[in-house]
Amino acid sequence: MKLEILVLGSGREVGRAAIAIKRNSDQQYLLFDYGINFDLEDKPVLPLPISPNKIRALFISHAHLDHIGAAPLFYISSHPSIYSTLLTALLSKIMISDMLRLSGYYLPFEYLELDTMINSIKTLSYGAQIEIDDKIVNVFSAGHIPGSAMYRVEFRDGTSVIYTGDVNTIDTRIVKGATLNGLEADVLVMESTYGLYNHPIRERVEESFIETVKSVVEDGGIALVPAFSLGRAQEILALLADRMPHANVYYDGMSREILELFLQFKEYINNYQLLEKAAKLFTPVKGSDMRKQICKEGGSVIVSPAGMLKGGPAQYYVKRLYNDSKNAIILVSYQAPSTPGRRLLTDGVLDDSGTRVKAKVYWFDFSSHAGSNNLVELAKSVRNLKKVILIHGSEDAAFTLGYRIKEAAGADFEVPKTGDSIIIEV
Repeated sequence: MKLEILVLGSGREVGRAAIAIKRNSDQQYLLFDYGINFDLEDKPVLPLPISPNKIRALFISHAHLDHIGAAPLFYISSHPSIYSTLLTALLSKIMISDMLRLSGYYLPFEYLELDTMINSIKTLSYGAQIEIDDKIVNVFSAGHIPGSAMYRVEFRDGTSVIYTGDVNTIDTRIVKGATLNGLEADVLVMESTYGLYNHPIRERVEESFIETVKSVVEDGGIALVPAFSLGRAQEILALLADRMPHANVYYDGMSREILELFLQFKEYINNYQLLEKAAKLFTPVKGSDMRKQICKEGGSVIVSPAGMLKGGPAQYYVKRLYNDSKNAIILVSYQAPSTPGRRLLTDGVLDDSGTRVKAKVYWFDFSSHAGSNNLVELAKSVRNLKKVILIHGSEDAAFTLGYRIKEAAGADFEVPKTGDSIIIEV
């Protein structure tokens, strides 16, 4: 039998995930994710197009925009079957609604298509198994953010494929790490974001972060923690609730709504009590007057999107806190090239005007992606693996990881470009 893997996005690039899979005898594909990237001018970049009538079903791994952002496009004139966890469905509505508010002018769909898509989602839980024609699809936790999923597809002849989406194998404050131990697959389609790097031990990162925040607060300064609204902000709040429960902590932006939603899904949270504690102890920011007042208070912590300082309330706070050396801007998210956060880290300036930042600047690696060693171990854990398709990473990261996997697991690998169609004999 021949399998076709069509790479509509995420080939030798991070994000814009969109992978279509079918047998040579099938008329329609199973599509995994259909995400969006943003160019240097913050304009959305969609995956390559595919006709809705060629899609038998769409499976969404999680609600970050680079995996779900373009999916409403299929619901302009069609209603393909779509699957995700319930939490991912609800988060997707929040995330895409916000994107439409900010970038709707550049998008080929509107709120109507988003609502149609959300209402079409058939929800799955971890451990679920469904049949689509003569294919069986199983659902597993991806360990990336709450509600994130991996999928295993088994065809009638026993051939199987695993799609990881974004995956993390370590336990964090809010998500248990993913595992593929004991699973069998002929083909593994896996992210390679950190194929070149290993992350530091999470416990050490947490310890250094807490020590830094304490030093700023005890000196009477304000510790601003820009963080992604989905996942990272809630992890930081849970950590602060555990290690600094008496601190004066505020949280702002979409992180408020997402924290409330997480609290409705105990089954997806690793340490639910900590998240619940954070919601009880810490203060959500409501309105511009409250923001102004917070900026006048010393000895406090503010957790706020956007994680790369590209927008959100964090931009407001930075402009009011940057000029005081008692304050600190503590970055906890990946800082993409050309973003204000990267510029702040590398050049110590606030914006294109070159305004120097007097506040202390730190960065901590709280990544929700598996590092290189963990990705190798993940591939090694899959029984009878023949081929690994590495996506969602730079060319260097994917090829370096591929050679490591080939040596450690004995499986061949391919690093496709976006637009490639891979034919695999199985």
